[in-house]
Amino acid sequence: MLIVLGDISAIGSELTKSRWLSVLQQFQRILGPFLALPLHVILGDRDIGDCSKLNAKSVKWLATNFPGLDSSGCGAFDISNISFVSLNAVALLCGSNDLRFSIEKVIERESLDLHGDAKAPTERSYEPSRSGHFGWRETDMPSGSGPVLLLHFPLHGTTNKDCEKNNLPRSPLSSVPDGWLNWLHSREIGRPGPYELLHTLPPNATEYIFQALKPRIIFTAHSNGFCDHTHEDGTREVTVPAMTWDARDDPGFVVATFGRNRAVIVRQCSLPKESHVIMVYISVLLLLVLTTLVASKSQLTNLQR
Repeated sequence: MLIVLGDISAIGSELTKSRWLSVLQQFQRILGPFLALPLHVILGDRDIGDCSKLNAKSVKWLATNFPGLDSSGCGAFDISNISFVSLNAVALLCGSNDLRFSIEKVIERESLDLHGDAKAPTERSYEPSRSGHFGWRETDMPSGSGPVLLLHFPLHGTTNKDCEKNNLPRSPLSSVPDGWLNWLHSREIGRPGPYELLHTLPPNATEYIFQALKPRIIFTAHSNGFCDHTHEDGTREVTVPAMTWDARDDPGFVVATFGRNRAVIVRQCSLPKESHVIMVYISVLLLLVLTTLVASKSQLTNLQR
């Protein structure tokens, strides 16, 4: 199946519904033959806005355009006996808001299903609180026994020195004029804009997710770079790189293969660096110009003879 971890549009939160429909049509054309595969898309902060722009009605409308999402932007599905849960991580980042409480209800429902499969709990594992704090019950279920979790924002504690090297923005191309890059990017969905790459879910939300869902593995995005990190409780989190040259010089994607005994093999795939591609174009252009000049000079010499 194909999973997209958010940020379909660079300026989705600023688009009207008609503009969004145009973006969705572009997105479908980009996917092309892959549309035959099962598809799941989660929402990113560029799609629905930051905390100050978060709107439950807008999220509901956008979520209806993607398969498997509920009105809060969350989803749950099974493929080949593997359970997946996707959460609207933007709402979890934004403190107390009605949309965040809907996400918490989804987490609680999935948690009850998980514990119900193993052993019926004797008490509720979570009690909603408008103070911005999460509450949970310690369980004896082992880490990694829950579903595959899909989030846009990484969890707290994901970044480390090794990962930070991979999360650098697009390398400056000193030999290529900015105007050329802007022209090359002009056909992409939306336009680039500044946003905070260091955002992660707060510690209390991270701990709540660990305790409530016991994820088998977590796939996140947002930071633009690839990262394969194991948390203290043994939970593995893979941050998927951005697949656009607007974000980094070497965009890419991840291929995950789910095997027996809950094993997951993750392969990182990188696209050609933008700087290399542009230098190839420049080299080909210069070669054509030189070839034309040499051919013209040769013809002129023959005419003079």
